Amino acid sequence: MAPTTEANGGQPTRAAVILPFEKPSRVAIGDAGGHRAAEARLAEAVGLAASIGVTIVHSAVYPLRDRRPSTLLGEGQVAMVGDDLKEQEVGLVVVDASLTPVQQRNLERAWGCKVIDRTGLILEIFGERARTREGSLQVELAHLEYQRTRLVRSWTHLERQRGGFGFLGGPGESQIEIDRRLIGDRIVKLKRELDQVRRTRGLHRRARERVPYPVVALVGYTNAGKSTLFNALTGAGVYAQDQLFATLDPTMRAIRLPSGRTCILSDTVGFISDLPTQLVEAFRATLEEVAAADVILHVRDIAHPDSAAQRADVLGVMEEMAEGPNATLDEGWESRVLEVLNKADLLGGIESVERLAPGAVPVSALTGEGLEDLRRTIDDRLAAGLETIDVTVPTSDGARLAWLYANGEVLSRKDGEEGIRLTVRLSSANRARFEERA
Repeated sequence: MAPTTEANGGQPTRAAVILPFEKPSRVAIGDAGGHRAAEARLAEAVGLAASIGVTIVHSAVYPLRDRRPSTLLGEGQVAMVGDDLKEQEVGLVVVDASLTPVQQRNLERAWGCKVIDRTGLILEIFGERARTREGSLQVELAHLEYQRTRLVRSWTHLERQRGGFGFLGGPGESQIEIDRRLIGDRIVKLKRELDQVRRTRGLHRRARERVPYPVVALVGYTNAGKSTLFNALTGAGVYAQDQLFATLDPTMRAIRLPSGRTCILSDTVGFISDLPTQLVEAFRATLEEVAAADVILHVRDIAHPDSAAQRADVLGVMEEMAEGPNATLDEGWESRVLEVLNKADLLGGIESVERLAPGAVPVSALTGEGLEDLRRTIDDRLAAGLETIDVTVPTSDGARLAWLYANGEVLSRKDGEEGIRLTVRLSSANRARFEERA
């Protein structure tokens, strides 16, 4: 965990953010969204670090020519950073990269302060923001998976202990092995509990299918405005702030579309570049709501300079969810995606936003501009999967008539002596249910 204000006499921890930056030519080729500028990467890392309540007193980009196994950065860079940290009296360094346990330990020794990498920082944020039981379970599981390989760093106070007899065994070895076993047992227990969460979500989904209402899920890069859009469409009071990972736990609300159809809107956790593998696995239960969605709204911050790269990151995570034997998403998930170009107000309004993808809808969740167009587009997307049928219901059969109005979209009605003739638009599942009621 990052230092708190208690360790600093009630003052926020003074922190530095370091970005070891590889030039695009040295990064793996094939990134569909292009490469982020170093300044944008550093700004995002500073925003992440600031969200845990530390005071950023130093930030810098260091070109990474070769990855040193011992410290990641070069020897001269480590010394240069150390001088800056002493001058600024820094107590915490955030390295915006993935560090091995050895690299993390060596940097702490060289700089004389706490060091965390990008994964540790994101876990720290998630730990603070999780509110529900499910969110807490997922964060704890991810944190334990991450911490298990770093136990050796936590037991220097046990050096007086020895494992084995006489000169056999190393300092603290017995305690570390015990702790690893305890963590392993806890991980197994958490996975069982999350499996129960997954089963419970499955029961909830089947209950909704019996109602049934189509599901529209919001996905997108963190701070793209998903929760603000969710509130604007539903009138809910979901926590929404201009900060990274403002909300973690999924929220669902019913909304009414222009056709009169009701659908369920689901807000999910935000994505981020280089999302730790532990978090992708831990939040799989939450992201299953995306898999069950009839329409997936990909909310983009169209005013952000790295909007294209953020789009690639989100699609990359979703592609990962569609791969392997435990795939959460089906192969046809891309056909259900509708891009929502949010924050159009920062570019002068929806008329100033370029339609970057077929069917993309520019909106401003803050001002409400474009929301009605978005509702109509969602309505049209849902209607495209419906079947139109003609049916005659006896005048005396009020129950079947009411069921059609509640579960379908009545396009026309003609009352006659033999009964009521209706033209109704239904999903294939609802058509089967209606025919069973005959």
